[in-house]
Amino acid sequence: MDLFKKCMEYDAVEQLKKADVYPYFHKLETKQNPQVVMEGKDIIMIGSNNYLGLTSHPEVIEAGVKAIEQFGSGCSGSRFLNGTLTTHVQLEKELAEFLCKEDVVTFSTGFQSNLGIISALVGRTDYIISDKENHASIYDGCRLSFGKTLRYNHSDMEDLERQLKSVPDTAGILIVTDGVFSMGGDICKLPKIVELAKKYGARVMVDDAHALGVLGEHGRGTAEHFGLEKEVDIYMGTFSKSLASLGGYMAASKRVCEYVRHNSRPFIFSASITPASVACARKALEILKREPNRVVDLKNISNYMRSALKKQGVDLIENDQTPIIPIYTYTNLRTFTACKMLFERGVYVNSTISPAVPVGKSLLRTSYMATHTQEQMDIAAKHIKCVLEQTKHITD
Repeated sequence: MDLFKKCMEYDAVEQLKKADVYPYFHKLETKQNPQVVMEGKDIIMIGSNNYLGLTSHPEVIEAGVKAIEQFGSGCSGSRFLNGTLTTHVQLEKELAEFLCKEDVVTFSTGFQSNLGIISALVGRTDYIISDKENHASIYDGCRLSFGKTLRYNHSDMEDLERQLKSVPDTAGILIVTDGVFSMGGDICKLPKIVELAKKYGARVMVDDAHALGVLGEHGRGTAEHFGLEKEVDIYMGTFSKSLASLGGYMAASKRVCEYVRHNSRPFIFSASITPASVACARKALEILKREPNRVVDLKNISNYMRSALKKQGVDLIENDQTPIIPIYTYTNLRTFTACKMLFERGVYVNSTISPAVPVGKSLLRTSYMATHTQEQMDIAAKHIKCVLEQTKHITD
């Protein structure tokens, strides 16, 4: 059978384009701001992970330009060999200090971070216990490892304990969870996870991609939010969201970081983060430390939008802690249609369907920036209400 048979038969994209509801790959013409120009239209952007609004900050842009002038456009090699710059080492030191961990390892992307961490640490006799709604990069990191993966029902601590009980006493255990779940916007039950980890001798890894700059008094993430910074063994995170750049990291003890540096194939065999990306992340981190009020502003505008949507009669899952507000549309066709209608009205949201969410739980994923205005939220909320009303009859 021809390897490409599946490609020739794949027509999902073609069908959506024929129906004129294909929602992906819209082209931005401006910076990632609260208001953008996309395909010639002025759009309120409520589908970005630019949580602190730093991607267009003048200091961040200037830092990137200066880094290119000093170090050039790329590193032309892996960190392991010729690709380690002084600025990489400085970023790792600054981030470790901020996160109150002994050391940090940086990776070229956030996705690669989970691949590199999990595959390096989990061996053939080890077990990973993973929340079913964890990010795709965690799933793929589990696949890349030689260990056995067990999944527990989303935020179900009884099911987590049931899985822990099933692991042989001789095996190492890594519990992996998103800190803030990227689709639902809910926060993991970290206190109970830590309690169970101690009870069963497991280690805890938290993916803080959507929590850094979002949770905690200083924006340090999920563990700071719960006062458990000394209890989490590994933080993973990205630079592509609150830190306005590209790349990822692992924060842990020096011994664990040193092991990963010398045993993680995704780290060893990938080119290092470009100089501009490093410089932008460093400057964004500096601004976060200098202006912790941005974390408060983000929470305030997110909660303002929740209130605005509720005033419009939009049903929401209760959550007043994160800037991710999912609006359930349930069916794929309604989701795609609603996204198209909102785009035409000047509001950008993300359409989210299986496998990113369970089948039958399709949603409009909206997310907010500290730099959004209340006026923008009021406009967007009204359009969302109208579109939901007009599409409520649509099923697959």
